[in-house]
Amino acid sequence: MNPINAHFRDPIAQATRREFLNTSASGLGLAALGSMLQQDGLLAAEGGASEGVAGAGAAGELDLANPLAPKSPHFEPKAKACIFIFMAGAPSQIDLFDPKPLLTTRHGEPLPDSMLEKVRFAFIKKENALLQGSPYRFTKHGESGMEFSELLPHLGGVADDLLMVRSLHTEQFNHHPGQLMMQCGRATFGLPTMGSWLNYGLGSESQNLPGYVVLTSGRGSSGGTTLWQSGFLPSTYAGVLFRNQGEPVLNLSNPDGLPPELQRLGLDTLRELNARRYAEVHDPEIASRIASYELAFRMQAAAPELIDLADESQATRDAYGLDRPEPAGIGGRGKQGETYQSFARNCLLARRMVERGVRFINIIYASWDHHSNIPTELPYNAGCVDQPIAALIRDLKQRGLLDSTMVVWGSEFGRTPLGENRSGQREVGTGRDHHPFAFTMLMSGGGLKTGQTYGTTDEIGWHVTERPVPVHDLHATMLHQFGLDHLRLTHRHQGRDFRLTDVGGQVVQDWLA
Repeated sequence: MNPINAHFRDPIAQATRREFLNTSASGLGLAALGSMLQQDGLLAAEGGASEGVAGAGAAGELDLANPLAPKSPHFEPKAKACIFIFMAGAPSQIDLFDPKPLLTTRHGEPLPDSMLEKVRFAFIKKENALLQGSPYRFTKHGESGMEFSELLPHLGGVADDLLMVRSLHTEQFNHHPGQLMMQCGRATFGLPTMGSWLNYGLGSESQNLPGYVVLTSGRGSSGGTTLWQSGFLPSTYAGVLFRNQGEPVLNLSNPDGLPPELQRLGLDTLRELNARRYAEVHDPEIASRIASYELAFRMQAAAPELIDLADESQATRDAYGLDRPEPAGIGGRGKQGETYQSFARNCLLARRMVERGVRFINIIYASWDHHSNIPTELPYNAGCVDQPIAALIRDLKQRGLLDSTMVVWGSEFGRTPLGENRSGQREVGTGRDHHPFAFTMLMSGGGLKTGQTYGTTDEIGWHVTERPVPVHDLHATMLHQFGLDHLRLTHRHQGRDFRLTDVGGQVVQDWLA
């Protein structure tokens, strides 16, 4: 007797098989059917943001098929994708975005003791601190008259497509806590990042690429992998780091001698075993594991096509500066290999990812931590990012993608109007310390009202004087443009509902088009 036929005639085996099919997501056939109907737009995903708590509750039947299936927002969105260009280390807003003529006039003067009394610095010695003006010339650009330093001529060329916010502030004055605050909403380990929250709330429109991708250039950020973690959310919502050389993701290619059909059989077996376990314990990490295996299989074809830029025109390559040589005679903290080419390529890849349905792309470039050598290191960094970001905005606009793609340029905090003097020198230094009290960010697209400069700082750039913006307000506004109410995008963990905006945040209505 054929042992396989005997197994299927065994009533005990039949009962076990029936139990598995009936309890595992109400039948794997139903899960597969649901997944196909969702892909065809004939069935809405369960657990959508419109239900009040995006993705909350026990993992649903269809989540087993695809935890990243698109979900409905709370209300009509303006944005579908976000490119967050994170300038880790904190660029000097005083030298790039927020001109202070009085600071230049008072260069070399001390601040009154009353202003320094309760201030914490990372390195500055208060007793010798002196004001440091900017040596760079500022120019007004576009119909909006937005002001940019001479170090950023290309961004000046797209001024009318930008929202410049000069009044960001934070309570964090060291890098890693500040970076966690900007990415996660709190300076605490183990929390989901903004990209994780967006994919948790809305899912991903990409079938063959991750919903959340991370690209890096330069030396690497202080926060490392904590800046793209999923925290207490299932790991399927974590960012996937793409490498700058070789395979975009480690171990993406099959080892020699493994035919695709054998790999497919192995994945099917793993899926069945994981589905059995899921039916018993309903652990969402099991659904994440299944989805990760399947996504990796599909990425084996999609990822190489994504990073192959052969179909991009020479005009596009030139616009982004893909073939730019490294500048001679300058460099420093932002340089690691062919950084100019790496950053330009990442900006172009970000546009290609948006076209392929990736929800959140985080481009991280480090480091801007210029405690010294601003005259040589800041021009290097600014020159690295200026042309590719301006080209990205123009490219998205020309392709009709800017209205639905939010582009954000920002960091964890700013730099002081004081010169760095950590060694106790009594003359103005060549760097600036960390400054959380006022800093600048740029935004574009995604239904935002561009061509405006929002917020004001005092005459030396020390404090915000008009329209202050805490980080939670930034996050609440970004989520709003994606059709998500930041108060309702929550996840229950350790007995309480968590959200990106913690216990604060309000939408900045003046930013909305």
